[in-house]
Amino acid sequence: MRTEISTAAAFVTRLLRAAGGIGEEQLRRFRECLQEALREHYKHHWFPLVPSKGSGYRCIRINHKMDPLIGKAAGMIGLSHERLFQLLPSELTLWVDPFEVSYRIGEDGSICVLYESPQPGGKTTKPLESRSSCKEEWRIGRSSPSKNYSMMTVSN
Repeated sequence: MRTEISTAAAFVTRLLRAAGGIGEEQLRRFRECLQEALREHYKHHWFPLVPSKGSGYRCIRINHKMDPLIGKAAGMIGLSHERLFQLLPSELTLWVDPFEVSYRIGEDGSICVLYESPQPGGKTTKPLESRSSCKEEWRIGRSSPSKNYSMMTVSN
């Protein structure tokens, strides 16, 4: 759970950094606060033997309404919801599941994988090569992000 949470928090922090206007110390504190909020929120909703169980509960969502966990972490460092809406995409979905962290920007965007690890027992997920079009589709505007963010992919 630690790696998945760290990956998710790092991704949201990177989006904030790319938007500009927030200092590195404030970004570091935001990341720490978001990691702690996610750890607490997922504590009894993490099922490595059945990774899809609880996926909806663990989903981080901005859809013209700020996700409460992101809002909580931002509030801890003095960032308002209004400022977050200026800095982050208006539509962002981030799935934080055992062995995989993925996201989608915009309702029509591609689902892109940030982190993927083999499941115990030899179960494998879809190879990352089949998802390589995420970056290109985002750049040509298919997922309609409001700002030009850098993509990050991590795999073990």
